[in-house]
Amino acid sequence: MRIVDLTAIFAALANPKRRRILASLREPERHYQPNPGIDMREMGVCVSQVSAHLGVSAATASQFLAQLRDVGLLTSQRIGKFTYYQRNDQQVQAVADAVQSSI
Repeated sequence: MRIVDLTAIFAALANPKRRRILASLREPERHYQPNPGIDMREMGVCVSQVSAHLGVSAATASQFLAQLRDVGLLTSQRIGKFTYYQRNDQQVQAVADAVQSSI
């Protein structure tokens, strides 16, 4: 388990679109168009899916995903030429626990 840096996590969550990504990845099949041959529950979603969901450029979606991944709220895996992102529920729970114990 990663050590929870609440300052970095709060900075990542300061943007409403990044919070929207994190929330939508709780149930990706409800929020994203499927990619043929990819189980979103098992593999996650790619930048183009997030870009379309948020209505932002692929570059912006990629930056949002990287910021959430860098603080541990998302995990990523490369499959072929695409990187797929999933919500890291263990880290999300660790953040909730850290907030609960610190205030």
